[in-house]
Amino acid sequence: MKSPDTKNNSVDSEAISGMLKRIIAENGRDHIWGYAIAIICLILVAASTAYIAYIMKLVINEAFVERRAEVVWVICSSIFVAFVVRGFAGYFQSVILSKIGNNIIARYQRRLYSHLMTLSVGFFSEARSAQIAARVSQNVSGIRDVMNLTITSTARDLLTFIFLLGVMIIQDPLLSLAVFAVAPPLFLALRYVSKRLRAATREAVNLNSHVLGAMQETIQGISIVKAFTMENELERKINKLITAAEHRQNRIARLSERNGPLTESFAGFAIASVFAYAAYRSIYYNVQPGAFFSFATSLLLAYDPARRLAKLQVQLERAVVNARMIYELLDMEPRQRDLADAKPLAVTEARIEFRDVHFAYGDEAVLSGVSFVAEGGETTALVGPSGAGKSTVINLIPRFYDPKAGSIFIDGQDIAHVTKQSLREQLAYVSQQPYLFEGTIRDNIRYGRPEATDAEIEEGARLAYAHDFIQAQPQGYDTPVGENGVTLSGGQRQRLSIARALVRNAPILLLDEATSALDTESEAAVQKALDEAMSGRTVVVIAHRLSTVVRAEKIIVMQNGRVVEEGNHETLATADNGLYARLNNLQRPAVSGTSRK
Repeated sequence: MKSPDTKNNSVDSEAISGMLKRIIAENGRDHIWGYAIAIICLILVAASTAYIAYIMKLVINEAFVERRAEVVWVICSSIFVAFVVRGFAGYFQSVILSKIGNNIIARYQRRLYSHLMTLSVGFFSEARSAQIAARVSQNVSGIRDVMNLTITSTARDLLTFIFLLGVMIIQDPLLSLAVFAVAPPLFLALRYVSKRLRAATREAVNLNSHVLGAMQETIQGISIVKAFTMENELERKINKLITAAEHRQNRIARLSERNGPLTESFAGFAIASVFAYAAYRSIYYNVQPGAFFSFATSLLLAYDPARRLAKLQVQLERAVVNARMIYELLDMEPRQRDLADAKPLAVTEARIEFRDVHFAYGDEAVLSGVSFVAEGGETTALVGPSGAGKSTVINLIPRFYDPKAGSIFIDGQDIAHVTKQSLREQLAYVSQQPYLFEGTIRDNIRYGRPEATDAEIEEGARLAYAHDFIQAQPQGYDTPVGENGVTLSGGQRQRLSIARALVRNAPILLLDEATSALDTESEAAVQKALDEAMSGRTVVVIAHRLSTVVRAEKIIVMQNGRVVEEGNHETLATADNGLYARLNNLQRPAVSGTSRK
């Protein structure tokens, strides 16, 4: 019966073997000719190294014992040629493997980004962005390293070691046997080190992602940090994380380099023994030194590939851990796949209907039996206290999440049975916190519809009341916006996001409290832009300020995940003991004198 440690070692070996097979299967075929040329170059490196050791016997015997000058010139010329071949072969294999490795990293970065785009919003809500970034930046090189380590270790180090071992056996079989009799304990010790290194490497990646995440949060919320004098508290938090990461990296360094004293001690013992034995035979038996020098040269040259082979398992452990973390991400199945019978959404009136919709984030129920209709071409407003479920309703329409029960229809088509791509092409979305991407103002508006012309972009900006402030920028529409639009005000960023929605020219517009974070002047400008955006479209809008929704054709009042009232402003505001009426009374100064048109 196997012990637990033996069983774990077996599982780990199988996992590593399976990972190696997968990586080689995915990348070997695409680069087979490059790897073939690199392997040939590595074989030349191994063969020339072995030749240099082998020829030492002739150099010593013919030059220093027999003193045959004519033979020495031939031998020296062949040594020069061997070194030239070794140098050029080493250069070409290094360049080829570097190019292949860079291509592998680029391919997996593209593949990772493409796969991340297929994952649901729920995944990104649960995962830390810094942790994802750390995996992409730190772990993707593991796949390249697995391939390069496998090729170089097999074709260069292993072959060099075998060729040199052959030279050693030819020159002195008994001494060769004695040298390698002490090798097994060394490899057992290295196996133990590699096992401990595997767990430390994974922990280090996780700790580094936490460090990056904490720094990212500080940078993004620097104004809050300064306003609440949080510098010292956050610095203590960061220092604690950095210290933990530092200790973990130090542990990895100790484990990684622990094979140094092991291999050096083994090499020192072997070489000292060889010299003692050779000296003994030369002194007492008058044996010519040529074979010994050839053997000693082989042993010394074999030390470097043997040392690299001894470190191979440790290096592969680290590379495989990194590769495995990449594949964990790549193998993650999207939670919201298009159903087998999914068809493109055909929009006519853009009428949206919720039928007895239930939803929960994990075990926390958010919506319970929500039913309402947003008529095509009209504005439907969602109001209610915080936590009522309004934003969840908005998030269900583009299928950022799927209901736990119930159905959502657009023009009579269940959106669960249409393709997500066709569904989202019919939607424009303006969030409470507008997000701008790196690039120019023009680029950010064009994201609404990549094929939009410059004239359409400028028209969208005019309708969003953004054209004038854009023209006032140093480079107009070609002005870089900085990270998340840091060079623009909140109202300007919001109007650009509205311009992006207008350029999309979608029949359905979703507005998630698009003016709640703005000052009065910015809100007035953005509200004008919203009035243009809402014209002729089906609009579902969330607002805490009732003044922004009193003109809506329908108002849905929500509380505790349920629809509790439905109507227009006049009917709801005059209802006895109604929730909307109470909210309206609390905000009366804001909505007084406003009538429904």
